[in-house]
Amino acid sequence: MSKRKINILAIVGQTASGKSTLAIKLATLFNGEIISADSRQVYKGMNIGSGKVTNQERKIIPHHLLDVASPKRNYTVAHFVRDAQTAIKTILHKNKLPIVCGGTGFWIDTLLFNLPIAQVPPHQAFRKKLTHLNVEQLFTKLKKLNPRRARTIDQNNPVRLIRAIEIETFGTLPNLHKKNQSPYSITWIGLHPQDHVLKTQIHRRLMSRFKKGMVQEVRHLHASGVSWKRLEKFGLEYRDIAQYLQHKTTKEEMILNLEKNIRAYAKRQMTWFKRNSQIAWFSTPQDAVRYCVPILKKITTS
Repeated sequence: MSKRKINILAIVGQTASGKSTLAIKLATLFNGEIISADSRQVYKGMNIGSGKVTNQERKIIPHHLLDVASPKRNYTVAHFVRDAQTAIKTILHKNKLPIVCGGTGFWIDTLLFNLPIAQVPPHQAFRKKLTHLNVEQLFTKLKKLNPRRARTIDQNNPVRLIRAIEIETFGTLPNLHKKNQSPYSITWIGLHPQDHVLKTQIHRRLMSRFKKGMVQEVRHLHASGVSWKRLEKFGLEYRDIAQYLQHKTTKEEMILNLEKNIRAYAKRQMTWFKRNSQIAWFSTPQDAVRYCVPILKKITTS
């Protein structure tokens, strides 16, 4: 007889779509614990800009893979898969439902579809040559090598662009259409608000983060030893605010650029997730809850 697969709930979608709130709601209803799949929430001290749940929310529902790495060091997909697999075992040991929630699609697919991780070691001499190119030139180079990868990458992030070019030059990214045998039985839920709704939610959330002290958070990270260059590599909020604090842009330019960049990032997220035909999409968390309840009741009581 074949080994029974592990039930996993995966909640994915665009930034500011309400994933975290939905995950907490469903975890409360169905005795679950949440595994964060966010490439910036793993870092200590990056709280407001990365949109981590509050300490109060963590008391309600345990969250895994938050604050597990120093922002001075790289935390890769290999680290994520290792730690997420450990978290899944811990949650199952408590007879609870593992809920993977986040917007970093590559990490989520690698974990849940059991994809091979690209085994391409760093080529320092090659990287050094690429550092002389600006982000526009790097993006153009990647686009020629792999147009599909270019559509989903942060084209303003030189570190990710250089790594993607390196992988395309010396190896290949896993083909997501050729998924290995996964040990998981996955219920996929995606949040995809209407464009005008998401635009409003992005704006409101951004303004709220500024009020909560997001600029001060970036200033504190730099004061604690995280270089401006390193902060810019994290992209979005951390990149634009770091540039503002270095007087490379004005406050008005920072806010306009940031909002524009977040909306562009949300589009790239959808480009990635739309490749997965298993995801059931909903425009609101309420619709997703109504859909999930009978499915999760069956899973958690079987």
